[in-house]
Amino acid sequence: MGEQVDTAGEQETAPRIVRRWPSWSALVGAVVCYCLSFTPSLLPRPWYLQAAAGAITALFGYGFGAFFGFVARECRLLPPDRVRRAGWWLLAVAGGGAVLTVTAWSVRWQGDLRRAVGMDPRIGWWQWALVLPIALLLGALLVLAARAVRLGTRWVRGILGRAVPGWAAAAGAAALATVLVVGFVEGFLLRSLLDLAERGAALTDRSTSPGIVRPTRSTLSGSPDSYESWASLGAKGRDFVGSAPTAAEISAFTGHPAQDPVRAYVGLRSGDGSGFAEGARTSAGLKERAGRAVAELERAGGFERKVLVVLGTTGSGWVNERIAQPVEYLYGGDSAEVAYQYSYLPSWISFLTEGDATDAGRALYDAVRAHWSQLPADHRPRLLVAGESLGSYATERAFPGGVPQLAEQTGGALLVGPTPDNPLRAEVTDHREPGSPVWRPLYQDGQTVRFAQRPGDFAVPAAGWGRPRVVYLQNGTDPVVWWEPTLIWREPAWLNGERAYDVSPTMRWYPLVTFWQVTCDLAASEAVPEGHGHRYGLMPAEAWARIAPPDGWTAQDTDRLVAYLADRLA
Repeated sequence: MGEQVDTAGEQETAPRIVRRWPSWSALVGAVVCYCLSFTPSLLPRPWYLQAAAGAITALFGYGFGAFFGFVARECRLLPPDRVRRAGWWLLAVAGGGAVLTVTAWSVRWQGDLRRAVGMDPRIGWWQWALVLPIALLLGALLVLAARAVRLGTRWVRGILGRAVPGWAAAAGAAALATVLVVGFVEGFLLRSLLDLAERGAALTDRSTSPGIVRPTRSTLSGSPDSYESWASLGAKGRDFVGSAPTAAEISAFTGHPAQDPVRAYVGLRSGDGSGFAEGARTSAGLKERAGRAVAELERAGGFERKVLVVLGTTGSGWVNERIAQPVEYLYGGDSAEVAYQYSYLPSWISFLTEGDATDAGRALYDAVRAHWSQLPADHRPRLLVAGESLGSYATERAFPGGVPQLAEQTGGALLVGPTPDNPLRAEVTDHREPGSPVWRPLYQDGQTVRFAQRPGDFAVPAAGWGRPRVVYLQNGTDPVVWWEPTLIWREPAWLNGERAYDVSPTMRWYPLVTFWQVTCDLAASEAVPEGHGHRYGLMPAEAWARIAPPDGWTAQDTDRLVAYLADRLA
């Protein structure tokens, strides 16, 4: 009798273990989430990103549906066979119709999104015809991986069940599976991918961009007079010093004699030259390279200039010329800028290890200010700070005292495309005045801090703007600014009430779905025209002209500068 019971249990359980066809509720969840993934988000999506978004969201819908189906079976709430057969037919007809309909609608939605950001609204039907088969393939692979984990869990539960009660075996198997999966992803897969990415980026860092040559001017790092070798600067450092305008180029704009601007840069290979030294990313290593940056600034005469800008770099050490050059033209070259590299990885990867940015930003600023503060008050440059993306995060972390410390210790700040983890931006946004939108928060009547996407935003509010001035540039459609894990379960404030200029009025928040949509938008954030996504164009020039204008500077001068740089940096 006992053998018959065991056999029956095996016969009842085996089909569920090896079942190849999904449950009805799982497919319903997958279809619903797949269709929702087509709805508008921040930016237009190319077909391959839509396929990825559809596959991932459908997988989660599949999981939720499978869970509810399991609960229904365990609670014996299943309908009669006749109703279930009708449900399958309904799913086939309604689900298939919904997928085809939403695909057709999405072409119009994407066209509207493209038009809103200044792109050609026309897209090819053949591209969107590929979305479903690619999404099905990706989804199938993800489901197979999930089922493999489930099979392994059941196998472990069966072994444990010989020695402990069933509930303990199930709990132990689930815990072990969780530990193994998380350990594999974080401890092996993610770490291996990060290491591989860094090794690859380090090789790229040895290259030099076309048109960039070693400078001969003593005011630039990497020159024959520099303490820092040309090779040690890295690819982004060579771009930074190799793109500096000359005194003649600046004079051509100002119409007056100009100076060669100072640009000091220290690469990750500075010192021992390896870039992979054990101490390169330690606090001591960061401080050592920050000290080298100060020494390089002093050598080049940076502390004798009228204005000094401490720049937070992105993950790979990049400095945007559209942030760097406006100050040099504003002050006729009587300027100095300093930056250093703390990683080889691009920002979207470095964001996973943002501790480097935290320590790097603070180390560089503290070292520069320590030397600067020893100079006579009437013989030291105006101290400014700036950063873009992860560089803005690095810059903010240098001011643990918040906005008051930033305003007290600097002559102004420009922060472009800030991340959701920027502490000062979070402070300002959380304490904004009632009624002001989260994408353009009003803080303390705009006396110090202002947010802008367009030049007209600097005039909001109309009340006087004191000194020093802090400007945040953040586009309404920049996923770098608005992506955060809370999108999984909470509707964001930027979709409530008044929306930013370029955010679609048809965009809606859906639990989990919107998170993956905005995650995919990150990959497309640079593939849109300036003024949208993570592209800020020449808004930094507009901002600098308001943060730190030299004596006698006018609005007409700003217009001339923007037009000049638009041609020079095209």
